[in-house]
Amino acid sequence: MPTSLAPSPTIEISVAAPAYNEAENIAAAVLEWRDYLAGNPAIGAWEIVVCDDGSTDSTRAILAALREECPQLVVVGFDRNRGAGAAIAAAIAHTRLAWVVLLDSDGQFPIANLDRFVERIRAGDGLAFSGARIRKADGLPYRWGSAASGAVSNLLHRTAYRDFNSIFKVAHGPLLRALLLESGGMNCSTEITARVAELGHTWLEIPITHRVRGGGHRGWRFWRGACDRALFVGYLGYRHWLLRRGVLRVPDPPGASLASAAHAEPEWVR
Repeated sequence: MPTSLAPSPTIEISVAAPAYNEAENIAAAVLEWRDYLAGNPAIGAWEIVVCDDGSTDSTRAILAALREECPQLVVVGFDRNRGAGAAIAAAIAHTRLAWVVLLDSDGQFPIANLDRFVERIRAGDGLAFSGARIRKADGLPYRWGSAASGAVSNLLHRTAYRDFNSIFKVAHGPLLRALLLESGGMNCSTEITARVAELGHTWLEIPITHRVRGGGHRGWRFWRGACDRALFVGYLGYRHWLLRRGVLRVPDPPGASLASAAHAEPEWVR
């Protein structure tokens, strides 16, 4: 299984991001991504794919308006809320280019972090890169929760990642689009780390900056989210143990449609 690609003078980048009730942040985020991608000489073709996860505020209308000034923006979405896991899977499934950058729509991960990844990608250093937050800008309970789940995930998967749960990832498009993701909530980043490791790839971690949300509030309750994450981390660890014992096998990548990677087509695509 190849673990790197030949060096390339430029790279083609798809941004994939979920959005749920991000009316206060989505315009600034998309325009920041657009300006960075358009102005970076190391990036050739690019696109931005955002999946609106059944927002009940004006997120969808803002995205529609943004398409008028950014034709590289692809908007897909659901008519009801399905969770961040389903939304990120749908966004990934609708990307087309060689490399995919995973981002949140709340503005906490500056896309300028990509500067540290581009040279590694162009040098052919690997197929999967993950951003390790130097200092997390979340509140103390969220930082503790992330640290605890990351430590348990590393123990169960026999890894030593500094930031197991980081959503800021850059990976080879075919690799990400072949993943069969199951998470329905905010555990999608943890699952992506684990699933790529299951396929025999090692994430190359690169330090990144992290900032406070631009506005709005998180779409999940802390204690419910913490309980769900504990259950999901346990599930992923048990699955990994079964794989090591040969009780399970890693499924063959679907040769089928993009819909297979998302588990279901969004109700609308624009």
